[in-house]
Amino acid sequence: MDTHSPHGGRGRLLAALAAVLAVAGVLTVVLGLRGGGSDGPVQPPRTVAAPADLSTAAGAIDPERAAAEPGVRDAGPASVDPAEDVAPVPDLGPILPASEPVALDIPSIGVHSDVLVPLTVGADGVLPAPEDYALPGWHTRGPRPGQLGPAVIAGHVDGPDGPAVFFRLGQLVAGDVVEVARQDGTTARFVVDSVERFAKAQFPTARVYGNTTDRAEIRLITCGGAFDQATGHYVDNIVAFGHLV
Repeated sequence: MDTHSPHGGRGRLLAALAAVLAVAGVLTVVLGLRGGGSDGPVQPPRTVAAPADLSTAAGAIDPERAAAEPGVRDAGPASVDPAEDVAPVPDLGPILPASEPVALDIPSIGVHSDVLVPLTVGADGVLPAPEDYALPGWHTRGPRPGQLGPAVIAGHVDGPDGPAVFFRLGQLVAGDVVEVARQDGTTARFVVDSVERFAKAQFPTARVYGNTTDRAEIRLITCGGAFDQATGHYVDNIVAFGHLV
C-alpha cells in the first residue's frame, strides 16, 4: 500500500513553518530575559537575524507549483549591485609625517616644556620616566606625535622637592588640548578623550601602546593612587588618552 499522502509536501512545509515560529518564540523569550534590568554591566545590543520566510525567501520554490509546472527551477538569489555592498571607508582623521617632538604644552594644567627627553623601554619591560623630574619624555620606539598610532609621553608626578611636570595630569578632562611642537616646524594638536587610572599590576599595555584605533593619538602617562612607603613607588598609573585634530 502507498503510505504517502498526496498532501505530504504541504504538510512538511507547514511543519517547517511551525518549527521556525517556535524558534522565533524561544529567541524572543531569551532576549526578553537578557534585556531586563540585570545587576551586570550594560552590554551592546545583539543583532538577531529575523526568521526566514519560507514562502518569500530568494530562490524558494512553491512545492505545489513545482509539481504542477515541472519546468520551474530555483533561479538562485537576486543579483546585488556590487556598488551597494561596498563598506564605507573609515575616516582616520589627520595624520602627519614622522618628525621628532621638541616641546610640549598643556595649557589647562600649566605644563610647558621646551625639552622632551628620549625614553626607551628597559630590560624589565617598563618605560622609565626622565631622570629630571621637571621634564617629560617620549617613547622613541613608538610613533612620533602626529603619526598613525599612539605616541607616548611620560613624566613624574612628583619628586623629592615637590610636584613634578605631570603633577596635575589627573585633572585633565575630555576636550582639553595638548600641543606637541615638532622638529619640522609643525605642531601636532591633540584633544583629550579620557583620563583613567590603572593599578600597575593590571596596566593595559596593549591599549596604551598598541594601535587600537587606527588614528593618530597620544598617551600621557604618570603615577597615581596611593604611595607605597615600602617600595617607594605609587601603586597606580594615570593615563590620558587623546587624538590628533
